Amino acid sequence: MQTNTTTMTRHIPHGPARAFLCVLLAFGLFASLNAFAQEPAPAAGEAPAVEEHHTLIDRFIEGGWVMYPITACSIALVWLTVDLWMRTGIKKMAPPPQVAQVQDLFRAGDYVGAYQFCKGNPSAFSNTTRVALSFLGDGHDATEGALFSELNKANASIQTRINYLSVIGVCTPMIGLTGTVTGMMSAFSTLKTSGAGDPAKLSGAIGEVLIATASGLFIAVPAFMFFYFLRNRLQVSMSGLQEIVTSLFRKMPYSHLKDAHVGEEEFYAAVPNWVAGGEAVAVAAA
Repeated sequence: MQTNTTTMTRHIPHGPARAFLCVLLAFGLFASLNAFAQEPAPAAGEAPAVEEHHTLIDRFIEGGWVMYPITACSIALVWLTVDLWMRTGIKKMAPPPQVAQVQDLFRAGDYVGAYQFCKGNPSAFSNTTRVALSFLGDGHDATEGALFSELNKANASIQTRINYLSVIGVCTPMIGLTGTVTGMMSAFSTLKTSGAGDPAKLSGAIGEVLIATASGLFIAVPAFMFFYFLRNRLQVSMSGLQEIVTSLFRKMPYSHLKDAHVGEEEFYAAVPNWVAGGEAVAVAAA
């Protein structure tokens, strides 16, 4: 019963994650309301204009073809933000139950058991510890080098995902600018053929220009905000992970572990073939 409760808890976001999702949804709702607000009421003395209700679909169609890639970028923005928020937490990278279990195994000197536990419970912490354990027989320098190499690998894996937010922040204004250029071309083409006597067509082309530009900026601004926020969050979590892992291997009795093979990795290096048959090679050369 306890195992089932633990499994279910992993799939339910913690308090900060739920709060972050609520803020994200509230921000999107507020920005959407402002972006698609109705036009102001006519001034005194003017004929009242016919009230028009523009839905989100109407704005999407009015924005032109660039709204399709901008919508795809907005979906990727929300997905990456939520996914990276979950990945960059220190409790996700170094789960406290895993840390406590490995610490107990290290205290008992059961390094083989610690290796097997880390192999069966993958995370940034367990992967780093497992790789470092496989180098125990090679001494302090090799173990420490493998440890930091695995930390850099985990950092690079998550940082690559975070960089996609920067790509979205750079590309969406360019996509909106492309819609601006095509909309202006359509506006000037309408002005050339119909003149200023057909304001409906001209306003439609200008509306495409404004909506495309505003949509691109609407996605780019939060993309850059989340990029810097999540990058800093990752740095803090990586510092905590490094401190946890390095504390495990402090005062490690490497003299008693010389040439020990803790892991299950296969070794491919062997004695050079010319060493074993050195005499035969010398005779053949003579």
